[in-house]
Amino acid sequence: MSNDDAAGRAKQKRGSRNRTGGGSAKARRKAARLAAVQALYQIDLNQIEPTGVAVESVVGEFVNHRLGEEIDGAKFVAADPQLFADIVRGAAHRRAEVDGMLSSALEPRFSLDRLELLLRAILRAGAYELFVHNDTHPRILISEYVDVAHAFFAGREPGMVNGVLDHVARALRPDELAKPDPSREQPRES
Repeated sequence: MSNDDAAGRAKQKRGSRNRTGGGSAKARRKAARLAAVQALYQIDLNQIEPTGVAVESVVGEFVNHRLGEEIDGAKFVAADPQLFADIVRGAAHRRAEVDGMLSSALEPRFSLDRLELLLRAILRAGAYELFVHNDTHPRILISEYVDVAHAFFAGREPGMVNGVLDHVARALRPDELAKPDPSREQPRES
């Protein structure tokens, strides 16, 4: 094996490490949610059918070329690829259920079809996680998607995301919302 071959393999290893590591687990989950919203936006923008090979193509493109990559000289935290793929696949394949939950949470003057594509992608990802990821407190999920909305919008949209996802959470997981958010509990003094 030549030095060039060895250097190429070492560079390839470093590149793959950057995509799967870096940042805390919490930061990787945040990055996964942000990337999932971007992928769902791409699916909607390109009018890709939410089932089958096309969704897998988008997931593959993000996992192989976007998650944890350096863009314009800025290094980004690598997203959790499993969480990313789960959100994209789940929100796409269960779109009818997710859209039904969202439609019942929206005011009649704001139909889901009339919402801006990016806002709809944020709501779909958030509602899907509230529906399926019972291991994460609903307030944490709502907060995460409000943060995603702040990454893209400076107006009223983050408030709308908060309100709609809160409505969905109250319908799906009312008992959990009655309990305090475990991430905000103060450690007990001994």
